[in-house]
Amino acid sequence: MQFGIFTVGDVTTDPTTGRTPTERERIKAMVAIALKAEEVGLDVFATGEHHNPPFVPSSPTTMLGYVAARTENLILSTSTTLITTNDPVKIAEDFAMLQHLADGRVDLMTGRGNTGPVYPWFGKDIRRGIDLAIENYALLRRLWHEDVVDWEGKFRTPLQGFTATPRPLDGVAPFVWHGSIRSPEIAEQAAYYGDGFFHNNIFWPAEHTKRMVDLYRARYAHYGHGTPEQAIVGLGGQAFMRKNSQDAVREFRPYFDNAPVYGHGPSLEDFTEQTPLTVGSPQQVIERTLAFRETVGDYQRQLFLMDHAGLPLKTVLEQLDLLGEEVVPVLREEFAKGRPADVPDAPTHRSLLAAKEAHEKQDKHEKQESAV
Repeated sequence: MQFGIFTVGDVTTDPTTGRTPTERERIKAMVAIALKAEEVGLDVFATGEHHNPPFVPSSPTTMLGYVAARTENLILSTSTTLITTNDPVKIAEDFAMLQHLADGRVDLMTGRGNTGPVYPWFGKDIRRGIDLAIENYALLRRLWHEDVVDWEGKFRTPLQGFTATPRPLDGVAPFVWHGSIRSPEIAEQAAYYGDGFFHNNIFWPAEHTKRMVDLYRARYAHYGHGTPEQAIVGLGGQAFMRKNSQDAVREFRPYFDNAPVYGHGPSLEDFTEQTPLTVGSPQQVIERTLAFRETVGDYQRQLFLMDHAGLPLKTVLEQLDLLGEEVVPVLREEFAKGRPADVPDAPTHRSLLAAKEAHEKQDKHEKQESAV
């Protein structure tokens, strides 16, 4: 099972000091957080994509390419690549380029985003969001899996004899997670292609998460990719830790109360009761996270949001020390217990390449036998 962090890249005033970081400071902090993730033994760093204040990560592959040059093991991903407003041709080429630079340590999560004005900024209609997600992803797959593409759809100019460059590393496209909070159509899309489904459940009660994941698992099996238990599932979560749970609550409360996403709404106590947000000791984070399996079954990827709401970099790095030293080692051990042998790990470039080579070897063997 993979463990990592994701960031939304918000530039938020620290409510305890009144200081707002500059965009440069926030971008540099995101890099420092990624490097710390590798240092403490996490598997994945994922960045969001936003094109509006107060967020800064408008060019995820630029940041991930820079992080790739400074890391060796970290899987570099996105917590949203906007499949609706980005051109599939640009996504195909950007992530193939990143694959080569990062020696394959790349996957991505497609999503529609949650900022309505982005659509007209990029010449799109938000009312066609689902249609855009479906058509654009169908084209993206063809651009990665076919060397020459002839294509015509509703939302971009046709392609004639087009080849996206560079080609995917080793002929293996990046693995794709389809991220959604509330859209069954996206769970269906992930299941149809046999891709991963990531439910970013940081704002939702467990019952809703279970319904979405159960739908994806059932449809994954319907399309013949395996049993429901073999479907590839990822979850989001958020935590703030101190050795003493009372200290964690006291320190995090002003950040929660003023957060740009959920501030000025439910109380911290209500929110932690109704969603996966955990504010407390490392042991409490362990227990809460292990309970996710009771809701969705065995799954493959767990990402935590650690740097939201104006938390200073020093505090975030302290959080990552706790996550890497006290939480994740226990989670790895506990999640491995009782995990059925036929439940797959999260796909990586290495595992996908091995599967491709095994398939090609089998095809060659069958052709030789038929020729005899």
